[in-house]
Amino acid sequence: MIDIKFLRENPDAVKENIKKKFQDDKLALVDEVIALDKRNREIKTEVEALRANRNKASKQIGMLMAQGKREEAEEVKRAVAADGGKIDELSAEEKEVGEKINTIMMRIPNIIDPSVPIGKNDEENVEVERFGEPLVPDFDIPYHAEIFERLNGLDLDSARKVAGNGFYYLTGDLAQLHSAILAYARDFMIKRGFEYCIPPFMIRSNVVTGVMSFAEMEAMMYKIEGEDLYLIGTSEHSMIGRYIDTIIPEKALPKTLTSYSPCFRKEKGAHGIEERGVYRIHQFEKQEMIVICKPEDSMMWFDKLWQNTVDLFRSLDIPVRTIECCSGDLADLKVKSVDVEAWSPRQKKYFEVGSCSNLGDAQARRLKIRVDGENGKYLAHTLNNTVVAPPRMLIAFVENNLNEDGSVNIPEALQPYMLGKTIIK
Repeated sequence: MIDIKFLRENPDAVKENIKKKFQDDKLALVDEVIALDKRNREIKTEVEALRANRNKASKQIGMLMAQGKREEAEEVKRAVAADGGKIDELSAEEKEVGEKINTIMMRIPNIIDPSVPIGKNDEENVEVERFGEPLVPDFDIPYHAEIFERLNGLDLDSARKVAGNGFYYLTGDLAQLHSAILAYARDFMIKRGFEYCIPPFMIRSNVVTGVMSFAEMEAMMYKIEGEDLYLIGTSEHSMIGRYIDTIIPEKALPKTLTSYSPCFRKEKGAHGIEERGVYRIHQFEKQEMIVICKPEDSMMWFDKLWQNTVDLFRSLDIPVRTIECCSGDLADLKVKSVDVEAWSPRQKKYFEVGSCSNLGDAQARRLKIRVDGENGKYLAHTLNNTVVAPPRMLIAFVENNLNEDGSVNIPEALQPYMLGKTIIK
């Protein structure tokens, strides 16, 4: 959510930003907010004047009563009562107008960074850099679900009976590998100076609307029936929510955190949820990284975050590349975003395994996360990035470490987390 003062003073810039995101249906919202904001400020001025008159009249009543002028005092009292009724009426209108402004402002997209490429959708995202040599073996690589099942590690049929499509059982060595990757990712981030955290897996609605757009909320979040609680789609939601309505001393920044959680997503409208596999699913686990920092440091941290993911995948000998998300592919709260994609030898192409986002002060504005600095208070910047998200990451891992006989090599870095195993058969 952008600053209403910025919108008031730069309506054309806000409209141009909306056009860059190909959301022309939202252009009228800018003029609507400006009109409502004008009325809101008019109400405030009128209420302040009425309250000043009321205070002045109250003193006048006391003076008239002291002088024995009861009738005149009663007449002033009636005027004060009328002003009081008008104040109540205007205050109610002010609240209504304020709520309308807030609702509309939450629909207006954040101002994107000038470096973001302009494009309508993910087909116009731009490759930035490749890391590692993508290789294709001289034998056919089966579909990932087939590989997993041959390793006696995946049971989709039972999961479908128990919970429906989009769920899975992982068993045996594959389940151990899943947990090993998460543990390795946790330690990898701790060694890089990030504080480890396990957050709540449910959050209240005010946190949901603070960390994501309405469109994302509708497409992703599962609501707990009868309660003001939602299952998290990623630990970023509850990790950023941890600082709701807080003032952080500037010397305590940056906050660099890495968190584990299960994640739950509707994947509403998503293609592939019916496929026999674990690429797009309703439930998965993830190691995340979150940074809360000073505005001038956020782009530096943005580059550090995506580099952490690249380094982790390369430590496991998985080739990856970074993709700059174009304007039309950015969620409304994001200033800039880079996806990390892993190489798939089976598909002979890269696929997404993580996303790094700089949200500027959008989440901080919604959640009132402020910093107490030398020159006063200001809004923090927030960033997040995926470390690893198995079982999707398992697909990249198994395909890139598969042998012709169906066995899977365990890279040296991961062997201590697999109780010394060097291969899965």
